[in-house]
Amino acid sequence: MYEDQTFEALLERMLDRVPEGMDKREGSIVYDALAPAAAEMAQMYVELDINQNLMFADTASGDYLDRTIAWSGIIRKQAIAAQLRGVFYSANDALMDIAIGSRYSLDDINYRAIEKLSLGNYRMECESVGLEGGQRFGSMLPIDYVNGLVRAELSELLVPGADRETDSKLRTRYFTTSRKPGTSGNKYHYLEWALQITGVGGAKVYPLWNGPKTVKVVIIDTDSLPASSVLVQQVQDYIDPSPGLGEGQAPIGAVVTVAAATGKFINITATVTLASGYALQDIVNSFDSALETWRKSRVFTTTYVSHAVIGALLLGTDGVLDYTGLLLNGSTVNVALTDEEVPRIGTVNLGV
Repeated sequence: MYEDQTFEALLERMLDRVPEGMDKREGSIVYDALAPAAAEMAQMYVELDINQNLMFADTASGDYLDRTIAWSGIIRKQAIAAQLRGVFYSANDALMDIAIGSRYSLDDINYRAIEKLSLGNYRMECESVGLEGGQRFGSMLPIDYVNGLVRAELSELLVPGADRETDSKLRTRYFTTSRKPGTSGNKYHYLEWALQITGVGGAKVYPLWNGPKTVKVVIIDTDSLPASSVLVQQVQDYIDPSPGLGEGQAPIGAVVTVAAATGKFINITATVTLASGYALQDIVNSFDSALETWRKSRVFTTTYVSHAVIGALLLGTDGVLDYTGLLLNGSTVNVALTDEEVPRIGTVNLGV
């Protein structure tokens, strides 16, 4: 809005107000007196422009975005800790119980037992918040001595961790809710309820999926992968714990079924021509990263995985000059997805 209020424009206007006949050349007393003031006013206009943008939801950021949309009741999701299944064995691979609250480590991340699921199986919560705590599996070491323990393993992700919600995701959620308001148990109300549960990264609602008064809500986690059974149950308990009785968020008479999306693995093979100075493994790592970014952006928004798009991602990878023989699940055609399927990246085999 104030792009034309530059140092040069301000100084020129100020000099134009100086009476004719006075020395206004650069280096003169008048010039040197006005130039600092013009510089300060130019900076003021820059800050005015920034502050004005902080007043509106489409341009605000950080705490200002939180305050701008506070009237709507939408609050930024904070970072949460991952929860995983821990399995504990004594001698002869016999399952054994451990104390609630006992602590274990895997690499440099610590976990604490918070709930017994069954004999030798416990819900383990990461002691640090964020995605990273749910991305490691394998053998754990006890931080404190546990009598009789021979082996401890993290075997399954129950509830993924999540980083603090970004400005972009919060803004998208705000505009979605504002433009498609949930009210009186309409379709968007179920979507809003599902997204209120920490750990849910997206949802899709199917009205009348199994006859009158039935609703199906399909969810994914914060990593855009099929939700775990634990997360599904949390959403089910929040929306409709007792089908049709109205004891959750859903109105009386609505029978709600919450389910996890189904993952469809996409296996990719191709032969690539490398640029000088690039190693094949570097290409694979970069391509994997690009695939993950694309996958997360297309969950619940596409009905197929495009052969052409995957080819473009491969060709856009640094170090790839060309490719041949690109196959998705062994074929050169697009891979279809059903309404409840989300793409997952399977094996990626690149050759030279």
